[in-house]
Amino acid sequence: MTSLTDTEAEAPPIVACTISRDVQNFDLLIEDMETLLGEAWGDLGFEEAAAFFHQPEAATLEFIAMAIDAIDEPDLPMLSSIIASARDAGIKVVLIAEDVTPASLHQLLRKGADEFVPYPLPEGELGAAVERLRAPAPAPVAIAPEPAAPAPTGVTLKGGGDGVLIAVQGLAGGVGASTLAVNLAYELATSGGKDQQPRVCLIDLGLQFGSVSTYLDLPRRENVYELLSDIDAMDGDSFGQALSSYEGKLQVLTSPADILPLDLIGPAEVHKILDVARDHFDYIVIDMPGTVVQWTETVLTEAQIYLAMVELNMRSAQNALRLKKALKSEDLPFEKIRFVLNRAPKFTDLQAKSRVKRMADSLEIALDVQLPDGGRVVAQACDHGLPLATHAAKNPLRKEIVKLALQLIAIGVDDAEAA
Repeated sequence: MTSLTDTEAEAPPIVACTISRDVQNFDLLIEDMETLLGEAWGDLGFEEAAAFFHQPEAATLEFIAMAIDAIDEPDLPMLSSIIASARDAGIKVVLIAEDVTPASLHQLLRKGADEFVPYPLPEGELGAAVERLRAPAPAPVAIAPEPAAPAPTGVTLKGGGDGVLIAVQGLAGGVGASTLAVNLAYELATSGGKDQQPRVCLIDLGLQFGSVSTYLDLPRRENVYELLSDIDAMDGDSFGQALSSYEGKLQVLTSPADILPLDLIGPAEVHKILDVARDHFDYIVIDMPGTVVQWTETVLTEAQIYLAMVELNMRSAQNALRLKKALKSEDLPFEKIRFVLNRAPKFTDLQAKSRVKRMADSLEIALDVQLPDGGRVVAQACDHGLPLATHAAKNPLRKEIVKLALQLIAIGVDDAEAA
């Protein structure tokens, strides 16, 4: 790395520079920059970056690598200004981010960043991004453009199914219900061979703050609101038009683009959505809102399995007890609920294992499904809009979700044989 304040004649021309709060926090970036550029790069802080772009020394700059993390998010206006200044000076921008929310990334990319690379840097990804920056723009082809075909929307569905309905609900905030719903649906969708992949639909009923679209990097389409606002007219075709396809394997009904009241739909409307979905899919995974609403009973009654997510803490225990009392007082099928303990202790942590047993005994419930703590990589996968199978296939949480998916497939086969 060459100091950008060095004016010695023998200093190599600077073709790139890193811009960060402290580049020492991004040691992998330093290694990759040295591998790619040797000594022909420098480093700047946020405060001095914009001014440097107008200095003579910046004339040889090809690109900047702006490295940010969660601590830098409050300074989005300043970061956006740096990107805009670089673009005005004809300098390409590679954005490198760790633990930054998708909304912030979207804002910075809209300001003019040319490439985005997550941190920790995947092997060779920075080099590939630089190659794309250096590639010449394709020459325009002087032919008359053909009329553009309309962009495909929705999904074409086939009927005749009798889907297994699996609901997932968190009994406290942040227990990982949406993460489980998304990854469980993806594992179910990819559980068979190429010719035997089951048809799987993931429905986000968190009408206000559902995050399935974020976790799979799917757009929130206006068709969803149109469907929910006129469910009486819904059929298989209109339901399919509201779905988004993920990799052609998983069909998703995202939450609407706008925040809607939870009573926009009632038990009858939810019942019809479930009927249509079950007629067209083998498995339907529903990400439930954290709130118990009128149609929670509808989903509970229709579902084969209702997964209730808890953690090893007092708020989860209290809410599980309250849910149990509420369901039994209304004579609802409490036996369908299967409690899932997320971030369960390791088998070597005997003290925590004892706490799990005491929690289950005091609540008189079974905690036979226990998912390990997948660590920071789980949140990174969600922020990047990728299932764990793609982002971190060997993560221990992903391995347990695969086991759970196989168990649910076995249950579905048994139910079909019994019928």
